[in-house]
Amino acid sequence: MFFINKNILLIIGLMCCVAAIDGQNVKQLEAQRKKALEQIETTSKMLNETKKTQQSSVNKIVLINRNIQERQTLISSINQEVEVLDEQMNQLNTEKEELQNQLKLIKNDYAKMLQQSQSQQSFQNKLMFVFSAKTFSQTIRRLRYLKEYSDYRKQQAIKIQNIAQGIEIKNDSLNIYKNRQLNVVRQKTAETDKLTVDKKKENQIVSELSKKQKELESEIDKQKKKANELNAKIENLIAQEIARADAKRKAEEERKARQEKTKSQTDNSKPVNKPAKSNSDSGIDKNTATTSISKLTAEESLLAGGFEINQGRLPFPTNKGFISGHFGVQKHPVLSHVTTDNKGIYIQTPNGTNARAVFDGVVTQLFSIPGSNNAIIIQHGNYRTVYANLTDIYVKVGEKVKAKQNIGKIFTDDENDNKTELYFQIWRDKAILNPENWLTK
Repeated sequence: MFFINKNILLIIGLMCCVAAIDGQNVKQLEAQRKKALEQIETTSKMLNETKKTQQSSVNKIVLINRNIQERQTLISSINQEVEVLDEQMNQLNTEKEELQNQLKLIKNDYAKMLQQSQSQQSFQNKLMFVFSAKTFSQTIRRLRYLKEYSDYRKQQAIKIQNIAQGIEIKNDSLNIYKNRQLNVVRQKTAETDKLTVDKKKENQIVSELSKKQKELESEIDKQKKKANELNAKIENLIAQEIARADAKRKAEEERKARQEKTKSQTDNSKPVNKPAKSNSDSGIDKNTATTSISKLTAEESLLAGGFEINQGRLPFPTNKGFISGHFGVQKHPVLSHVTTDNKGIYIQTPNGTNARAVFDGVVTQLFSIPGSNNAIIIQHGNYRTVYANLTDIYVKVGEKVKAKQNIGKIFTDDENDNKTELYFQIWRDKAILNPENWLTK
């Protein structure tokens, strides 16, 4: 009988473990769904800011397309959540059936036991059973049997009660999961309807903009010209910074070389009868004499190393928003024959958003280009990050900044659907890098 108790406890324990694991999966998917909803809310807010001007625009296409992508991600997440909920409910039903079968077996066993013992329930019958024993040891064994039999009946009654409570708990869990699944399915239906509306809007705007091909091409040419001027300015400033640093290092190397030469000449002019000093006594640091100066200072090396090991984990340069323009050659969202070659990424955000540093560093440049607003360059050892299209600037040249520190306000273009977009670059020395490989996903 104790073997049966252990088996039931083991089954219930395993069921609880499985339920806990599946519960974690459901919570993770629920968290993903909430995050996707927050992203859609942000993009929808940005789209609402464009409604002040009702005319079709490329920016509206970008935002609607982003909404479509986010909604598709949300629907995919909901589908996964529904599948997990289905699995969980199937598991709960299986566990419930197992408990019901166990309950049925124990109840039948308990009923038979009661029927067999009905004729022996009276106190007189129990006394006769005990005192009819032939020996004293047999009397002891019969007393022990009666006690164990009574304990067993109590255990069976408790077991029946516990399993019945377990079935009740499973029923409650099933109801919770059914309601959750119902709400998730309803949300999926609503998001699917919104997705259909978004796609219709996208097709309509694309159709309207396609009729304005010449105007779009003219606007694209202007944007490319501004981007080229900005990129050339950034490249030139970074090259100048590196050249100045190289010149400073070269001057320091020459100064140290002159010092060594002077010291060597002084040592050679000393009297010959003076005992010669060993290398260990000469006062000349072997490392200083033979090793060239590092290209970076200790602090710069520390920053560069920290920056490099955080590849793929750097924070976004804005607390909200999405990548509206990817790095490299990209197709135009309306004109299929037009491409742009982006030297950085564009991050579109809600109105009033600040740009923030992605890593500790030193501000080395504040500059502006007509039509492109203000820009900041922050040095992280031999790495540099660039933040362009800013209005208000919160830092100054030479200032040390921390990761996630606000450095400036992103410009909002009220002549282009209130578009608020940051231009962001990452450089290693004179080589430009794809920021998407460095930022956290």
